Amino acid sequence: MTEAVRRGLVLGAGGTLGATWMVARVRALEVELGWDARDADLLVGSSAGAVLAALLASGVSASDLLDHQRGRAAAGNPLAQVSFDYDTSVGGTTPQRPPLRVGSPSLLRKVARHPRQLGPMTALAAALPTGRGSLAGLHVAVDRAAGGRDAPWPSSLLVTAMDYATGERIAFGARGAPGSTVADAVIASCSIPGWFAPAHIGDRAYVDAGIRQATSADLAVGHGLDEVIVLAPLAIMVAEEVPDRRFARLERGWRRHLTGIMGVEVAALDREGVRTTVITPTRAERTAMGPNLMDSRRRAAVLEAATAEPPLARPQ
Repeated sequence: MTEAVRRGLVLGAGGTLGATWMVARVRALEVELGWDARDADLLVGSSAGAVLAALLASGVSASDLLDHQRGRAAAGNPLAQVSFDYDTSVGGTTPQRPPLRVGSPSLLRKVARHPRQLGPMTALAAALPTGRGSLAGLHVAVDRAAGGRDAPWPSSLLVTAMDYATGERIAFGARGAPGSTVADAVIASCSIPGWFAPAHIGDRAYVDAGIRQATSADLAVGHGLDEVIVLAPLAIMVAEEVPDRRFARLERGWRRHLTGIMGVEVAALDREGVRTTVITPTRAERTAMGPNLMDSRRRAAVLEAATAEPPLARPQ
């Protein structure tokens, strides 16, 4: 009798459109592999990926998620009774004008003392002013789908966030991590610096760790997995012509920076002998997304592009 493959699924940061892309890709993977993502031995979620990982770990299927994205959740869909508007529940397509003050002076001072250890993206997260956006609608949706505040934490789930005072990456659900409800941890993971207010759990403030580490795939090390599939909406795995527009050049440079960090994370899995598959958006999918991954007006185009690709399509 063949032993079952122990499989982990890592879902990375990527905003509203990255979430849409991952929903389509996870469903396609299920069909390709004859597998239910809810049965993953480990689910690691960062930012947008934290939302999907939490819902999968709470029993919401990828098919249910895809139907909800398409606006046709049937009565049996766990999300059918969840009031969630993709256009408004995550703060809109652009951030509100923030106050003109540094978001985390204590973290900025720590970065100044340890610049190599914490890096430029942590400095940016600390320097950006506190966002005014609200994730209240997302909190309600995740809390209801996950069973409410009294529901136990799913044993397969890890959700990442960054301590806004120290820059430490926290994996909620891991041994030794602070206690949290699933919904509170997801909101912490989604609190993009400069866009949303930091999330408070206990006496600590947390923000999105995806600005610095797009996938946190290294958290899958040490779990006795045979295979890990990484979906990375923000990574870019192929050489392309540098865009002419300044914002596009900055966006491309950020993607390459995050891709390099992901490579280090995946190398840690390779050293453990874990078979790792990394899936990133193809050129057509990135074109559908555009540079603003919070622009929900592009969701239909992203769904169309993502469902047109083979499940394990490599970047092109």
